Amino acid sequence: MLRRHPESDLPQTPASGPSGPTGIGGRLNLLLSYAGWDSDPWVNRLPRLLEPMGIMSHRAQTGREATRVIEQLPIHIAVVDLGLPLEQTSLDDEFAEGGPRLLELLARLSQPPPVVVVKRRRGARDEARELSAALKLGAFAVVDRPRELHELDLMLEVLRRCLQRHYQGRWPG
Repeated sequence: MLRRHPESDLPQTPASGPSGPTGIGGRLNLLLSYAGWDSDPWVNRLPRLLEPMGIMSHRAQTGREATRVIEQLPIHIAVVDLGLPLEQTSLDDEFAEGGPRLLELLARLSQPPPVVVVKRRRGARDEARELSAALKLGAFAVVDRPRELHELDLMLEVLRRCLQRHYQGRWPG
């Protein structure tokens, strides 16, 4: 069962109109990249939970889509799935480098957002290498891909901690 955080945990900001203080979307723009194949993935459920708080989720299923979102909007928090393919047609492992490339792109921004990395299932050695690379690029947290409802609650908690640490509990903008 998902629990809602008490109002005291939510960032304090004056009420704003539909475009919010960022001028585009809500009070906070969240980039959600997803490379899984579930029939009802967590990225479909997360925006419904966050939208009432003014958080606009911008989904990307490829590295190219994520790049377009970053070019068009200020991203305040990014969730990067390391299994993300670069292109929609390139699902082979040889071409599935959209996630790591997206991490590099976000790290090069003039104001990089906090990044939550979603691990892909790999061998221990490959997983350790990916974890090390993600942390070197400034990842705020590394999590397993949420599959169950309680794991989605963990993602919500990580996003709350991102907001608390990087924006001192206030909405960006």
